[in-house]
Amino acid sequence: MKNKLTLLFALTLIFACNVPRQATDIKEEVKEVIVEETNAPDVSSTSPDFPFTTNKVLMGEKAMVVSAHPLASEVGLEILRKGGNAVDAAVAVQFALAVVYPAAGNIGGGGFMVIRHADGTNTTLDYREKAPLAAHRDMYLDKKGDAVAELSRRGHLAVGVPGAVAGMIQANAQHGLLPFASLVKPSIRLAKHGFALTEREAKRLNGQQEEFTKYNSHTTPYHGTWKTGDIIVQADLADVLQRIYDNGFDGFYGGKTADLIVAEMKSGGGIITHEDLKKYKAVWREPIVSEYKEYNIISMPPPSSGGIVLSQLLNMIEPYPVSEWGFQSTKSVHLITEAERRAYADRAEHMGDSDFYEVPVNQLIEKEYATKRMANFDPKKATLSSAISAGKVLEESEETTHFSIVDVQGNAVSVTTTLNSGYGSKVVVKGAGFLLNNEMDDFSAKPGVPNLFGLVGGEANAIEPEKRMLSSMTPTIIEKNNELYMVVGTPGGSTIITSVFQTFINVAEYGLPLKDAVHNPRFHHQWLPDKIFIENDAISQEERATLEKMGHQIEKRGYIGRVEAILIYPDGKLEGVADIRGDDSAAGL
Repeated sequence: MKNKLTLLFALTLIFACNVPRQATDIKEEVKEVIVEETNAPDVSSTSPDFPFTTNKVLMGEKAMVVSAHPLASEVGLEILRKGGNAVDAAVAVQFALAVVYPAAGNIGGGGFMVIRHADGTNTTLDYREKAPLAAHRDMYLDKKGDAVAELSRRGHLAVGVPGAVAGMIQANAQHGLLPFASLVKPSIRLAKHGFALTEREAKRLNGQQEEFTKYNSHTTPYHGTWKTGDIIVQADLADVLQRIYDNGFDGFYGGKTADLIVAEMKSGGGIITHEDLKKYKAVWREPIVSEYKEYNIISMPPPSSGGIVLSQLLNMIEPYPVSEWGFQSTKSVHLITEAERRAYADRAEHMGDSDFYEVPVNQLIEKEYATKRMANFDPKKATLSSAISAGKVLEESEETTHFSIVDVQGNAVSVTTTLNSGYGSKVVVKGAGFLLNNEMDDFSAKPGVPNLFGLVGGEANAIEPEKRMLSSMTPTIIEKNNELYMVVGTPGGSTIITSVFQTFINVAEYGLPLKDAVHNPRFHHQWLPDKIFIENDAISQEERATLEKMGHQIEKRGYIGRVEAILIYPDGKLEGVADIRGDDSAAGL
């Protein structure tokens, strides 16, 4: 065994996964040397030691994984140690989070993946959920034509066709090194033997008991009164993961698991069918790549609005001396708020699934367009959102989770994945033990009516069968002078884009250490409602008073985002920073 693992490591050092062809060529060679490891009996018959080691700031020499849970980060590191690349580690982390972080980690949801290979080439994978075939634009309206929010936010009708499993299979097939089954194995272990709940997760599960009971006619693995350190075992989920391990795509979208999903839909008035599941496919898309000074920003295209809005925000502030103005100064906050106001107005009007709607991407990310959008910017006065509409172009949950990975060869992966709101639709598939998403709420149930996060949408994001709903997820990789510089992303619903934006400029413009760039309080504006939302004391009392005199409305709220970031230094060392707003943790080599 030792000699085989040594050979595996040597092979992976020689053959970095710079392009899909190389990854495919080496895969069969790697599969032969690790088959014994993959099929070995699981000797771990106990749950992981508790309390877990949590690293909020960690320096690494070779590789780094930062995710929302310490056990998921360790799973990613385990895969890297076995010779997997960043994509392999990302697949394993996705499955691990489905077990240890049920509020947002998932196999019943979807997400986006941004990949930058060590040779500088890049791509993105869209495994966003889709509207079922029976969906229609008026499905959440009452007899009067008014939107019924509860229908799209809770229960079986709120569920979109899950894409996470298909996405992970596709990512590994095109860009991974290790056999897919070996990446599912750690999550099976965690589900089968259980793991201890952190204080945060125990409290959150206790707070969801009423809704778990309301939307499930059966007892779920999450029912109960929980306390810190309690072991949660998910036997049904372990069986589902084993079927995925054994049968890949058909282990989830066909066979027993598919039967259980469809039966659950029928029991609660949902509309997902076997045909919906069999037809689901993840899609490779060209990333949104934009320039900001000496930086290249690589991010997600539609149906994510993240890459476009992030590019717009950077274009809008680029002409101004924000570094001289300083971190969260009155001038900086005012400028950023006005940029966010305009970019989010464009989001509402112009963005949706590009497979169904022609999103004017190139125009929206042009610097000239940004200049026009900021033409009525007044440095001394707030612009009313009621006076701001989308720009003219010619004929694009809070409980999401993000992880960032860089491997030994220098490949980087940025993944944001979600059930939408915390614990998604609250529906747990009977006999399968996993939560289903409530992503249908990310469509425009009715143009002009805000969703769960207060975001307003238009015709571009109206419900259609097999359409992907618009997202704010913004997994991002940044180059500086064409070299890998930062991997960053966050959950946070509508605040995702602004959190990624602020984290980047905190480092690039204000010169903050990555730790402070991630951990410092943030602020957010999204056009409607016309307010600056702030975390804690993100803006001083004095500056707040000045901004209010300028016409801004300011409102305190809870946490904004949970950023997971990696910074690559010129000497090749890596700094991983996990957000202090959760149990997030970094693990590195």
